[in-house]
Amino acid sequence: MAENADAHTVRDAGEPEFVSPAPLAEDRRSADWRDLPGRTDPLTADLSAVIGGPVGRHAVVGRSRFFTPMRAILLLAVLFLTLGWFAKAPCIQQAPLGENGALALDWSGSRQYVAMCYSDTVPLYGAERLNEGAFPYKKSWVEDVGNGQVQQRYMEYPVIAGLYQYVSMTAAKSWDAVHWLPGALQVVTYFNVVAFGLALAWLITVWASALLAGRRIWDAAMAAASPLVIVHAFTNFDPLATAFAAGGLLAWSRKRPVLAGILLGLGGATKLYPLLLFGPLLVLCLRTGKVRDWGVAALAGFGAWLAVNLPIALLFPSGWAEFFRLNSERGADPDSVYNVITSFTGWAGFDGVLPSGQSPTVLNTVSILLFAAVCVGIGYIALTAPTRPRLMQLCFLVVAGFLLTNKVWSPQYSLWLVPLAVLAFPHRRILLAWMTIDALVWVPRMFYYLGTSNKGLPEQWFTATVVVRDVAVIIICALIVRQIYRPDEDLTRYGFIDDPSGGVFDQAPDAQPQWLPTWLRPRSTVEAVPAQKVPLGNSGA
Repeated sequence: MAENADAHTVRDAGEPEFVSPAPLAEDRRSADWRDLPGRTDPLTADLSAVIGGPVGRHAVVGRSRFFTPMRAILLLAVLFLTLGWFAKAPCIQQAPLGENGALALDWSGSRQYVAMCYSDTVPLYGAERLNEGAFPYKKSWVEDVGNGQVQQRYMEYPVIAGLYQYVSMTAAKSWDAVHWLPGALQVVTYFNVVAFGLALAWLITVWASALLAGRRIWDAAMAAASPLVIVHAFTNFDPLATAFAAGGLLAWSRKRPVLAGILLGLGGATKLYPLLLFGPLLVLCLRTGKVRDWGVAALAGFGAWLAVNLPIALLFPSGWAEFFRLNSERGADPDSVYNVITSFTGWAGFDGVLPSGQSPTVLNTVSILLFAAVCVGIGYIALTAPTRPRLMQLCFLVVAGFLLTNKVWSPQYSLWLVPLAVLAFPHRRILLAWMTIDALVWVPRMFYYLGTSNKGLPEQWFTATVVVRDVAVIIICALIVRQIYRPDEDLTRYGFIDDPSGGVFDQAPDAQPQWLPTWLRPRSTVEAVPAQKVPLGNSGA
């Protein structure tokens, strides 16, 4: 290539001369390998018209010094987290409703439901006796469970989630003790402290997801700008678990099984779902002959979980066991498929009407067996598919299968799926449709909780939207399975890129152990379809 620095011209041999509007940069390297959604995704291309349209075909990509993709994605996450805080703000309003006109939290007129701002963190401040400065798992209280019976209660969350509440409470009380700082009700300060930490945790989740996405870094923008972030980022403490889970998967992708195991184990001490991710790791390690790596990660994960849980279990065994007792005794959650069936049919459930404190044994067993069946099916697909599935595909299938078959699907649990979905199935229009449906389930839920006697909605209006959400998740699962068997349709696979999040799995050949039966091996009679080597501009939508 010949250049004329004075005229800023560029000319290839035998080609006409072109004039550049400015001097050419000395370094003209371009990240041409990066996926550019403005060119490859119709939805993003349309949205980009707001800022001037898709990036030019001759643009130098990857040379920005400040607005890098990572910083732009994190800035987008901050924007949506801000919207999430404002969505919850009506529930931390203060009014002179206390004795002698003292300030109190204003939930009059069922504000938490009418304004759709409900967050567990606000009522838990008093319900878990945090307002008394109590240490979780040590403090107990008596609760009336009806029929003249009472029950001793403790903190109901896993250890890290419980300790996070305690630390946040300590910070709120310390703030309140400094008189020259802006004042507010302690519960309001507590909510803001909790929300700040949860926001940081979600930013870590987005950051790790962006790194896991590889050349498709902009896929993480769907996690940053998900409607579910606005509705549920501050509903409960789940962003803590998603941060540990995403960090653990990132460590695995960097071939650091010990760190991956530790982070997943800590995630399991926050919410149990990160422990489910050891399942996909196991079956893929079996297929690739990397079982030792899984053993190292699993041992590190168990050690991390034990290190956190053992001191509390030894010092306060009853308080530590409360989480497991409560989950064993609780019935079908309003969002579960079992309650949906009851809502439309009047079915009394597997166990019928149970007295307080009695576990729904049959429901628990059915839920576990159904999830086990789902895991068996996913494991069979993972071991026998002609082309080895990607790690994120299996992680999404396992967590989605758990939520669909479990007796509890609290609304904020949908956040678990968000980072996994954008990495497993980066089709933005489909994901946006599901996330929007899932977020909008919050509206009939709040008005169902309001009660028909208070001009709320009948239960079936709520459970009908739950069915739509479940169907949307099942459709995504089916599409992921389809892409497992048709890897040429998988947008993440590109050229030599096999599994950018897989770590030791990436480009690893099948090397199943000898003891694995033939029917659990890849179909040798079926030729695996290689990933298509297509130009970046034609990678699909």
